Amino acid sequence: MLELLLLLVSIALFLAVVFLIRKLLSLKRGFEQLLFEKNSQSVRYGKLTEQFVPFIESFPYEPASFRFIGNPIDGVVFGENEIVFCEFKAGNSSLNENQRRIRQLVESKKIKWLEFKLR
Repeated sequence: MLELLLLLVSIALFLAVVFLIRKLLSLKRGFEQLLFEKNSQSVRYGKLTEQFVPFIESFPYEPASFRFIGNPIDGVVFGENEIVFCEFKAGNSSLNENQRRIRQLVESKKIKWLEFKLR
């Protein structure tokens, strides 16, 4: 009788563990989906925001002199005496590897002019 009771308890515990593992995996998938959606929303917010930055009062250049590029940098300001490469960031975002490389090229003055004529 005791052996039967122990067997039933063992089966119940095994089924409980299986149930809890499946529930945990389901919760993990749900969490990963929420995290993906949050990151996706942050990207959409950033892309929307970068369209309007040249029009806010604190933007240091004339909005009409800004040209939107979008990728790999947000845009370029063509000023009277300078050309400024612009990348807008919101929240905790930072430059990606490619943007850091472009910044380094600009700071190192590795910029050229190409006038290409079609014949």
